Amino acid sequence: MKRIMLTVSYDGTAYCGWQWQPGVPTVESVLNRELSQLLREEIQVKGASRTDSGVHALGNLCVFDTETRIPPGKICFALNQSLPADIVVQDSCEVPLHFHPRKCGSKKTYEYTIWNSRFPNPVNRRYASWIHAPLDEKRMQEAAACLVGEHDFKSFCSPRTEAETTVRRILEISVRREGCLVILRVQGTGFLYNMVRIIAGTLIQVGRGALPPERVAEILAGCDRALAGPTAPPEGLCLREIALDEDPWETLKNKAISGENPA
Repeated sequence: MKRIMLTVSYDGTAYCGWQWQPGVPTVESVLNRELSQLLREEIQVKGASRTDSGVHALGNLCVFDTETRIPPGKICFALNQSLPADIVVQDSCEVPLHFHPRKCGSKKTYEYTIWNSRFPNPVNRRYASWIHAPLDEKRMQEAAACLVGEHDFKSFCSPRTEAETTVRRILEISVRREGCLVILRVQGTGFLYNMVRIIAGTLIQVGRGALPPERVAEILAGCDRALAGPTAPPEGLCLREIALDEDPWETLKNKAISGENPA
């Protein structure tokens, strides 16, 4: 038995999110089906990030256990032959059997993209949220600065969250403009349900002039979802990368040296 880690990119438009749900298409269900057919054994992947319906990814991670003799680095090539065009496995490698991508230190980077123009752009309509009102990205950046660090993000979390705590740590956050595109980039060690989209919706209110920049610090301190802005549409959100803090094999070696049980 060995454990394989996949780096998965996907256009989330046609899927009801990452996680398996009965009777609807999800990224996880497609991977389970195609891997099971390829490897001729029942496969269930375990993902690092359960992206929402309509949300995209360039570097989500998942693992699965298998008895296959196919070399780990070749699985991505074989699997991509049968996957739909909107899901592509960018890499496959073996990791220790104890390794789980949701239970290790990592940095997740999300980008929320806005098409800020009088009219929508039909070319990027699947990958950017359209806002016709002019946005001031400098005001948005000023407002976003207070979110860096470890805070209780209850105001920026869906009430439907099942998280034990709403404390999270944002490492970096930036807002930049590239022509008609306004791009919010957020890097953190973990995120709550709808957190990035609620942050985006709140910063859009700031950019439109509906909220002063200093109001975002008050919203954060208030720990009340009703204080923050709306949840921004899913199509603008993309999980860009999940960077592991340490190589899984290095972690295993360090645990062995210290005498710690790797499981």
